[in-house]
Amino acid sequence: MSTTRAERGSADLGAQFVTCEPELAGPRLSFYEELVTHGILKPLTAPVEGMVERDGSRNYVAPQGISSVVKYYLQQSGADVSYEQHVTHISLRDGRWEVSRKAGPPEQFDVVILTMPVPQILQLQGDIVNIINESQKQQLESVSYSSRYALGLFYEAGTGIAVPWAAQYITDNPCIRFISIDNKKRNIESPEVGPSVVVHTTVTFGSEHLDSEPAEVQQIILSHLQRIVPSLPKPSSIKCQRWRYSQVTRAVANCPGQMILHTQPLLICGGDGFTRSNFDGCIESAVSLAEAVKPHLQQFQSQAAKLPLDLL
Repeated sequence: MSTTRAERGSADLGAQFVTCEPELAGPRLSFYEELVTHGILKPLTAPVEGMVERDGSRNYVAPQGISSVVKYYLQQSGADVSYEQHVTHISLRDGRWEVSRKAGPPEQFDVVILTMPVPQILQLQGDIVNIINESQKQQLESVSYSSRYALGLFYEAGTGIAVPWAAQYITDNPCIRFISIDNKKRNIESPEVGPSVVVHTTVTFGSEHLDSEPAEVQQIILSHLQRIVPSLPKPSSIKCQRWRYSQVTRAVANCPGQMILHTQPLLICGGDGFTRSNFDGCIESAVSLAEAVKPHLQQFQSQAAKLPLDLL
């Protein structure tokens, strides 16, 4: 759920829409309603060619970019967020978790929740290597992802892009699967802000070029784009994004949306690798994680309540 911001605009280089299927969402429907009420999501009204829709499904876009959904929840949580911390090791130290990172000293925590792509969980070093049992390791190793590239093209304000659609699914090109006039899709066209175009490659192209140089991949994508939309003007800047872990193609089987690796102290993992790669799958995992973590938070509260006041 990533929105890239450039000097002349912004573009969703990852998830493009949020799709709600009320029958499948069930009690999770309130999450969508809350986001719509607060203006974080709005119904998709712009024309999308080639989209296959299920009966009863509703598609939403995020006018301020898809990352605004994540920012909304972080703001609601009141969490103190540290960005760009690359975790490398997780080990037990005196009944707590010691978490090491590439830059900066290690820190200790009472509870650790991991929601990165599953292969990155298996790359972590420290005691976690031996804490994950053989059965869990096999389950985690079974998870697979598709890979793809995304291209963001940014234009000067006032640039016209003469196509009749806001987005289009491409079915007959070996490289490109999806093109979006991003500001048109999000219904935020403005004379002050330049338009942006998003291109997603096919999964096959993504896997074939996974370890290629991004500059080389960018040129290949642009050459295919030129053939599909020959009228496209020259952008003022371009961002090439490689999604090594794009969408889950096989999740952990028979899983309640999370997996407890260690109970006391709690080490737990979740995310779309434990459900499915859409917003509903993310909510399902998040709710399951919250239910598993809650008793541990209550335990800390009851322990604190028993302490003498001068120790609190």
